[in-house]
Amino acid sequence: MTERVWRVGELARETGVTVRTLHHYDRLALLVPSSRTSGGHRCYTRDDVRRLHRIVALRGFGFRLEDIAAVLRAEPDQDPRELVRQELALVEDRITRATGLRDRLLDVLDGLDHAVEPSTSQFLRLIEETITMNQPLTPEEFARLTRQREEYARQLSSEELAALTKRREAAFAAMSPAERERLQAARAQMIPPGTEITGRAMPSSIPDA
Repeated sequence: MTERVWRVGELARETGVTVRTLHHYDRLALLVPSSRTSGGHRCYTRDDVRRLHRIVALRGFGFRLEDIAAVLRAEPDQDPRELVRQELALVEDRITRATGLRDRLLDVLDGLDHAVEPSTSQFLRLIEETITMNQPLTPEEFARLTRQREEYARQLSSEELAALTKRREAAFAAMSPAERERLQAARAQMIPPGTEITGRAMPSSIPDA
């Protein structure tokens, strides 16, 4: 069976990522298409789509593009199930917050419909909840991702865990000093201020140094 190939315009239409952004990712070597047509059009495979998913997910976690590049170099073959679990936890928390904000907005709107002027405290609460909902990661989200990582590690056999650790250590050892610095910056960016890190509590999309 012939593997499906997406041209850049097709991939843009099916994912919502603009052609301009895909070109930009190519120039940065974040997402280099697996092949090109005779006319020079970029063509993407299933593996490229998976890599794009990681890039989009990490952007959603608040990573800069240069930090994403370092993460992808350090751990090119992350189990997609783990990343999806992290995304799911983030989305579920945002749904909870969005539902709370929706209910509060409905209360304010109901008051306005009945000519009841909302109090200043209500508007302050709306501002706070709106801003909070749009933050990349809260301490609670970070803690939830950490717990999921630890749970995932407990599900691995000792051989699987040893193999995973070996791959991460080899990838880190192969990095240049500049790449290691960028990776450390990526870790620091993801950790909410004041969060104490113990043991190997870093979410696995960022290898421990």
